Amino acid sequence: MKIAQEIRAGNVIMHGKDPMIVLKTEYARGGRGAATVRMKLKALLSNMGTEVVFKADDKMEQIILDHKECTYSYFADPMYVFMDADYNQYEVEAENMGDALNYLEDGMAVEVVFYDGKAISVELPTTIVREITWTEPAVKGDTSGKVMKPAKIATGFEVAVPLFVDQGDKIEIDTRTGEYRKRV
Repeated sequence: MKIAQEIRAGNVIMHGKDPMIVLKTEYARGGRGAATVRMKLKALLSNMGTEVVFKADDKMEQIILDHKECTYSYFADPMYVFMDADYNQYEVEAENMGDALNYLEDGMAVEVVFYDGKAISVELPTTIVREITWTEPAVKGDTSGKVMKPAKIATGFEVAVPLFVDQGDKIEIDTRTGEYRKRV
């Protein structure tokens, strides 16, 4: 058991009967009242979001999720299928995939997250390398400051890249923010 002020973003807690992932926490001290912690939560199973205020010394159960290294196999509407090293298949619903869909490619290594033996979501590596399939040509003379232009990767996801990046170049993308990191 942890108290509310020890919970950080990314932790998973039980709220009611549902496991919830903490997206954001704000600690506040009242004038004469007790300190409070405002948390933005998202249900792991139903993907519903909520905001809750706890007293700073409220006790709550923290949940440890299981992770397993898998590779992406195929899409069977509405499930994405992943396979581990022992050829076991796990299905994750499309609505639980989140931003991972922007980067997913066949055979890509990911971590599948399990709660109570059920695959609930996917965690990507923090950076990935992708090839630019389309980008606008650079405009000569438009170089004051940090100038970016739109570019697309094979999945159709659009990334802002510097002017010197051309079609066919490979770039590194941060999967947490969706931003360009460097040309590879």
